[in-house]
This record gives sequence, C-alpha cells and structure tokens, in this order.
Amino acid sequence: MSMNGIDISGWQSGIDLSRVPCSFVIIKATQGTGYVNPDCDRAYQQAKRLGKKLGVYHYFSGRSPVAEADYFVRNIEGYIGEAILVLDWEQTQNPIYDQGAVPARRFLDRVYEKTSVRPLIYMSRRTLRSFNWTTVAAGNYGLWVAQYADNNPTGYQENPWFAAGGVSPFPVMAIHQYSSTGRLPGYNGNLDLNIFYGTPEAWDAYAKSSRNTAVYYTIKYGDTLSGIALRYGTTVKYLAELNGIKDPNKIYAGQRIRVR
Repeated sequence: MSMNGIDISGWQSGIDLSRVPCSFVIIKATQGTGYVNPDCDRAYQQAKRLGKKLGVYHYFSGRSPVAEADYFVRNIEGYIGEAILVLDWEQTQNPIYDQGAVPARRFLDRVYEKTSVRPLIYMSRRTLRSFNWTTVAAGNYGLWVAQYADNNPTGYQENPWFAAGGVSPFPVMAIHQYSSTGRLPGYNGNLDLNIFYGTPEAWDAYAKSSRNTAVYYTIKYGDTLSGIALRYGTTVKYLAELNGIKDPNKIYAGQRIRVR
C-alpha cells in the first residue's frame, strides 16, 4: 500500500489544505537557528483537523548540528509523537554540505536523544550517491529521496520514475518526492508531490517514540518478512533479530511480531 501527499514551505503560505487532495502533508518548520515558518502551525493545525498524516522538517543551513537540532525540537515540541520529523539536507545554504553523513548523523542523533523519535533524512538522489551514508542507514533513520523524471507539470503518479541502482546503503526508500511542478485541484501553483511507500500505520510508527512505543504486526497468509520490512521501513535482519526468528523464510499466518 502507498499514500500520496505533498510537502510545503513558506512558498505555499496560506494554502487551503481542505481543497487539495492529499493523504499526508509535510511542512517546513524551521531553518538554521533563527527561522520559523510563520505559516507552519496554521497549516499543521488545519491538516490535523482534516485527519491528514503529518510531518515537519528542518532545513539545515549552519555549522552546528546540535544547535540546529535543539532549535528544531524547541519549535516543534507540540508536534512530537504525531508528526514524522525530517532533516532536509541539501547543498544550497549549507556550509558543511561537503562533510556529508557525519554532521547529518549528529543532527539526527540529537533529535532522537531529545524526542525518542527517529527522524527521516531528505536528500536528492545526487546527494545520496555523492557520499557514504552507511552510518546514517545503520542508525535506522528513514530515507526520503527527491528525484524527478523531468520538470513537466504532473498530478499524482502511482509508479513514479526512479533511476536504476536503488537507494543503498538504506534498505528502503520511505518517501519519494518525484515532482516540484505538481498540479492538484484546489491550488493554483506548483506543489512538491510525494509517494509514501507504506500504510497509515507505518507512518504512525515513524512518528512515534521508538524507545517507549512497541509496534506489532500480525502476519497474514502470503506475507513475507521482506514485504513486512518494506512496509515498515526497516530490514529483514532487524525484524529477525528483534523477534528471535532464526529462519526469515519461515513465518506463519497468525504469528504476531514486533516491527518497531
């Protein structure tokens, strides 16, 4: 199962989310250590009232991962536990971009330390291929990748194009942003379009504390451990170790396993 949604920033200030079809909304909350999106809470509260799945992100643009993580957490405290948290790691306005995974991992670890929620990291596929992200993937942080087939206006796509080669070293891609020129009813302008490769329950698992909240899944006939891992944005190895499964190929309908 997958879900369609959008991400928005100050460029879409005032957007009426009741008119725009989307299952989830990810909103820019902060940047650096001095900027808060003035439309973030209005959009967030409207999306929440509408029953949308929620996310908030921080655009990194400084030199101190810890200071930026603290600033982000301080300004999204009311959203913790119900929204996925995201680090937006891009080259523009990022003076330590060339350091790659090391400062990004510091930011992610700091957010996890303060919230008990494992953030996702957003990056272009070019960035994914330019640095070694093994330490971030090993930290069980989810991946949101931007890659577009072209810049033509488009609506939602069920199977958006993605270049060959996968997303290694990450086990899966949780979210794919496949257009920055999306066009949807109810909004007269470009939108970033995304597909989330999971269920609403999987989204909630990303949003909740991974320290204090255990998430379980009851295996159904035809399920595979690899399929369950993909659904919940994790790995077969992690699920097998978490549940004491000696042979990942031997699972049974009715078996209840922990996925987070």
